[in-house]
Amino acid sequence: MLTRAEDRLQNLWDDARAATMSEPEKLLYRSNLLGSDKRITNYGGGNTSAKVMETDPLTGGEVEVLWVKGSGGDVGSIKMDGFATLYMEKLEALKDKYRGVEFEDEMVGYLPHCTFNLNPRAASIDTPLHAYVPAKHVDHMHPDAIIAIAASKDSKALTQEIFGDEIGWLPWKKPGYELGLWLEAFCKDNPDAKGVVLESHGLFTWDDDAKACYELTLEIIQKAMDWFAGKTAEQPAFGGAVHESLAPEARRAVAARLMPAIRGFVSGNQHMVGHFEDSDAVLDFVNARDMPGLAALGTSCPDHFLRTKIRPLVVDFDPRTGDVDAVLDGLAGQIAAYREDYTAYYERCKHGDSPAIRDPNAVVYLVPGVGMITFAKDKATARISGEFYVNAINVMRGASAVSEYQGLPEQEAFDIEYWLLEEAKLQRMPKPKSLAGRVALVTGGAGGIGAATAARYLAEGACVMLADIDAGALDGTAEGLIQTFGRDAVRTVEINVTDEAAVARAFAEIAVEFGGVDILVSNAGIASSAPVEDTTLALWQKNMDVLSTGYFLVSREAFKLLRAQGIGGSIVFVASKNGLAASPNASAYCTAKASELHLARCLALEGAEAGIRVNVVNPDAVLRGSRIWEGEWLEQRASTYGTDKGGLEEMYRNRSMLKRSVFPEDIAEAAYFLASDRSAKSTGNIINVDAGNKEAFTR
Repeated sequence: MLTRAEDRLQNLWDDARAATMSEPEKLLYRSNLLGSDKRITNYGGGNTSAKVMETDPLTGGEVEVLWVKGSGGDVGSIKMDGFATLYMEKLEALKDKYRGVEFEDEMVGYLPHCTFNLNPRAASIDTPLHAYVPAKHVDHMHPDAIIAIAASKDSKALTQEIFGDEIGWLPWKKPGYELGLWLEAFCKDNPDAKGVVLESHGLFTWDDDAKACYELTLEIIQKAMDWFAGKTAEQPAFGGAVHESLAPEARRAVAARLMPAIRGFVSGNQHMVGHFEDSDAVLDFVNARDMPGLAALGTSCPDHFLRTKIRPLVVDFDPRTGDVDAVLDGLAGQIAAYREDYTAYYERCKHGDSPAIRDPNAVVYLVPGVGMITFAKDKATARISGEFYVNAINVMRGASAVSEYQGLPEQEAFDIEYWLLEEAKLQRMPKPKSLAGRVALVTGGAGGIGAATAARYLAEGACVMLADIDAGALDGTAEGLIQTFGRDAVRTVEINVTDEAAVARAFAEIAVEFGGVDILVSNAGIASSAPVEDTTLALWQKNMDVLSTGYFLVSREAFKLLRAQGIGGSIVFVASKNGLAASPNASAYCTAKASELHLARCLALEGAEAGIRVNVVNPDAVLRGSRIWEGEWLEQRASTYGTDKGGLEEMYRNRSMLKRSVFPEDIAEAAYFLASDRSAKSTGNIINVDAGNKEAFTR
C-alpha cells in the first residue's frame, strides 16, 4: 500500500464526456471508472447507486428511482442492464413491513415489489444500504487500505485518527436490511459526515453530485493509502522473512509438481482448475514469520472469504531443502486434516436450517518460497479467488503493521458463508457444461482440426492449451479463440513433438497454468507422398518421428500427469483413414499412421486400470483449414489421382460412400465425444469420420 507519486489513484473523470450523459449513464461511467482499479475494489465487490427522477410509465408523473448495481454484478464491467431500478417511495414503505433483525432476510422478498419499469435485474442484499443514505449518489467500495483499517483491533480509533469527523465508523453488522437502517441513522446523527467505515467490511461515501461522489471516494481511499505509507515504510512485512524465495523457474517447477497432486485430491466432487501466483505481495507473505498465525485467523471482509474460504492451507514445504517428494508424501495427510478442521467448523457453527456442508477442501494453498495456488470450478474463478486472497494479504499487512489484525468471529463468518440467501444464489447458478473443470492439451493446435477441436472443448467449458511448432500460427489461432471464449481458458505452448525435453516442458506448463490435464488430443501431423523407390530414409524417418514417436512422447508425458492426479482422463489420437486403408505413393505416411493406431490400443490396455481411456478418430480428406494440404502434399496427391488442386476435394467427396465432404468441425465432434463422459465406457476404439470408406472399416 505504499504510495509513490506514480502509484497514486488517478482521477479519470472526463468532464466533456460526462456532459453528454444522463444521470444513469453517469452512474455507469462512475462505476466502471471505480472498478477499473483493484486498489479501489475487488472483482465483483462493492456497489454504486444514484437516485434519479424518472417518468413513471403508468402514471406519467415524476417519481424518484434508485438505480443500484444488481445482484452478482461487477462495477468494473457492468453495463446499463446490470443495474436494478426501484421506486424510492416503495423502498421507504418497506420500513412498515420490517419485523426486526431476526426477520431481516424476509425483506429481500419484498424488493421485487419495488421494481421500477418492470426491470428484470434482481436487486442485491445491499439495496437498503443505498436507499436509506440521504444522498443522491452513493459508493460502496472494498479498498485494501480501508479494509486494513476496518479489520484492525483498533478500527474505530484509527478511523477517527485518519479521517476525523469527515468519515464515521460503524461496528460489524452482516449486510442486510438492519445495516441499511443503521446507515440511515448514522447520516441523520452526523449530517456533515461524508462517509463511513464499516468494521471488517469496507467503505461508504456519498454526495449529491456524481463527479463529486467519485472524487470523494478516490480522496478518502488515497488518504488511507498515504497514512499507511507513512506508518509502514520502514517496517518489515509480517514480522520479517524467515524463508527465501526460490528463483522464478524453480518456483514454477515446484508448482508444476504440487498442483496435479493437489488437483487429484480436491476433484472428488467435480473437476477443479488451478491458478498459480508468485507476485511480490504473495512471496512477502508466504515467506514471513507471522504468516502461519495470520493465515489461521482467516479473512475479514465477507467478499474475501466467500471466494477463498475462511482460511487457507499452508503447505509443509521448506524452500531451503527443496524436498518436493517429502511434501507429496505428506500432502494427503495435510489435506485430510484441513477437511476435518473445516467439517468441525461447520458442525460447531451450523443452525437447524443451515444448508448441507459444501466442499470441505481448501481453495487457497500457501507454499513458502514458492507462492500461492488456488483451485476452483473454472480458471476465472480460481484466478479471481487468488486476487481476493492477495487483497486479504494487503489487508493483513496494513492492519498488523499499525494495530492487530483480526478476522471475523467464526460464527459470523459461518453465518455469511452458509447464509440462506447466499445458498439461494448458488442454487440459481446454471448447470455446469459437460466439460466444466476439464483441461485439454491439443497438439497441432494451430491447424484446422486442432483449432476446431479446441473450440468445441472450450464451448463445453473446458480449458485448452494449444501446442504447435508454428509460433505465428499458434498466436493467431489462440487470439481468435480468446475473442470468443475469453483469455482465462486459453493458453499456448510452442512445441516440437519430436523433442523429448520440449514435450516434458509443455506438460509442466499446463500443470502450472491449469493445475493438470484431463484430455490429450494428439493431432500434430505432417504428410508426404512418394513412390516407395523415391522415399528417402530421411522422409521415412520424418514421418516416423512426428507421427509415431511424437505421439508416443506426448502420450507418455500425459500418462505421467494423469497418474499423478489419479482421477482418470482421456487421450484422443487424430490418426487417418490411411492407418487402416493402404494408399498408393504414401508408404511412409500410411505406416506411421498405422503405428498410431496400434500405439493407442497398447495405451488403452495400460491406462484402463487408472481410468485413462485411449481412443482414435480417423479422418479422411479434410482439406479445409488443414495446413498439411497447403504445400507439397496437395500437389502430390493431386498428381497421384490425376487431377488438379481444384478437383481434388470433389474427387474425395465422390469417392466416399456418403458423397459428402469432411470438415475440421466433423473431426472435432468425434474428438469431443471421445473426451466427454458420453463415451465413459469406451476405450481402445476407432471412430472413422471419412464419409464412408469400406477399405477403412475396422471389422
